[in-house]
Amino acid sequence: MKKNRKPASDQSGEHSKRSFADELEDRLIDFAVRIIKLSTRLPKTPAGRHIAGQILRCGTSPAPNYGEARGAESRADFVHKIRVVFKELNETLVWLRIIERRRLLPAGLLVDIIQENGHLCKIFGATLRTTRDGPSNLK
Repeated sequence: MKKNRKPASDQSGEHSKRSFADELEDRLIDFAVRIIKLSTRLPKTPAGRHIAGQILRCGTSPAPNYGEARGAESRADFVHKIRVVFKELNETLVWLRIIERRRLLPAGLLVDIIQENGHLCKIFGATLRTTRDGPSNLK
């Protein structure tokens, strides 16, 4: 189920007010795009191709899974989908660390994306804690 979302800017170029959820979804989409670009730069060796496939799967799935969570039918459904987002981000971080440790890409290409991955993990970890432990109504 798609939700109506406000455009980032109106015709005059002024930014409209966007929700935190919209901003977070955009961050996840940007993260997925960065993962796609990163995967194409990996060596075309058996190991590079394997890692590229793995990081493409886990690194691009948080955005659509978060989109699904935003349309969750129940609190339990929301928690489950956010947990999937969190697990996929954690897996992505492990693959990024493998790429870094094996020096498959220059460290400079990895610093910012590893940092963004960490920020996203913190956001979704906190979301899970708040949702599981917080009041019974979702806002």
